[in-house]
Amino acid sequence: MIESLLVANRGEIARRVIRTARRLGIRAIAVYSEADAGLPFVAEADEAVCVGPANPAQSYRNTEAILAAAKSTGAQAIHPGYGFLSENADFARTVEANGLIWVGPGADAISAMGDKINARNLMAAAGVPVAPGTTDPAADVDAAVAAAAEIGYPVMVKAAAGGGGMGMGVAADEAALRTEYDKVRAFAERMFGDGSVLIERYFPRVRHVEVQILGLADGRVVALGERECSVQRRNQKLVEESPSPAVSPELRAELLAAAVRAGEAVGYRNAGTVECLLDPTTGQFFFLEMNTRLQVEHPVTEFVYGVDLVEEQLRVAAGLPPTFDPAALAPRGHAIEVRINAEDPKRFLPGPGAITTWVEPEGDGVRVDSGYAAGTTVTPFYDSLMAKLIVYGTDRAEALERARTAVAGFEIAGPKCNLPFFTELFDNAEFVSGDYDTGIVGRMR
Repeated sequence: MIESLLVANRGEIARRVIRTARRLGIRAIAVYSEADAGLPFVAEADEAVCVGPANPAQSYRNTEAILAAAKSTGAQAIHPGYGFLSENADFARTVEANGLIWVGPGADAISAMGDKINARNLMAAAGVPVAPGTTDPAADVDAAVAAAAEIGYPVMVKAAAGGGGMGMGVAADEAALRTEYDKVRAFAERMFGDGSVLIERYFPRVRHVEVQILGLADGRVVALGERECSVQRRNQKLVEESPSPAVSPELRAELLAAAVRAGEAVGYRNAGTVECLLDPTTGQFFFLEMNTRLQVEHPVTEFVYGVDLVEEQLRVAAGLPPTFDPAALAPRGHAIEVRINAEDPKRFLPGPGAITTWVEPEGDGVRVDSGYAAGTTVTPFYDSLMAKLIVYGTDRAEALERARTAVAGFEIAGPKCNLPFFTELFDNAEFVSGDYDTGIVGRMR
């Protein structure tokens, strides 16, 4: 097993990786920005190194500073968490070129799946269903219009290099497409340094379902069930649950088999997620994208499958077999996760600030992965995620009841907080029924 691990991230995910590392007897090394010096993950690491000022480009995305920290502390491996450098193929190559272990998929797999158009084409060739769309970037707005005429409106306009729900727009007709194309292209050039645009069929009513995969050290790819991620604002997730209430055993078998084919198509190793769109009317699903990293919502899979995905990541990176028998994988019970953000519960606009009260709920089937505590400050420099509340029950009804109780028992004061939204959601008839889609938050507002 790896003996020393540098966690190239911050907040709750850094704290969560450190927790597993220390349980396994691995020396955990944190890197932090000047703005994060007082956060719990820094204190909980065995060693911590400041890698720069608050600006992520000068700290958490500063590859030279992170590699220097790894060398100075004698780190054997680097775990990137999610966001920042986690899906940066060049960084993965550089880590390995410096004789360190990269706890993630190979750089070639990251590159292959990082471009949405290339990923779509690879998946189609592997027999994974993809939505109607372009096989090459739309070179200009007229090419986009021609593509949309063939695909049929409405269409989704996507940044080919985008991710995390960013760089997307919907067009119901040609006039809207011309406007959205220019907006998405400009955003993509500014944010990703790549203005390539993909045109794809847009489904007005759709569910967002994803499959957790793990590429093992022996070359096999296994699937650890699906997660429902349809509660979203601005195409970004707020609530995830597993199993999905929309997925039958027959559909689950199809989804998981397709996800395994997706991983095998790129020789996938380590943890990853195959995201799909599910048409609730027809039961058809389509490949959306592959996230070549650990997902924010991985704890719901951990609850339902009884595994520690960070431990499995470390074992794969070390060339070791998994702790579980892949042939005996089976879900048990139901888990729900909510993302507690420093944002108002109505318009979801960020509201950072100093935390004066922080009381986490406790009880059977309750887990909190948090990045903050009373006396710390949510700054405006990073994502607004403060904590993840995960609950588990023997079935969805029990998990939902525990979620209501846990949300009511979570006390946060200081910054804005979206906890009241979850109180509203868990009493919403549509969500309680399980028959909801990605438009549910809009209908609640």
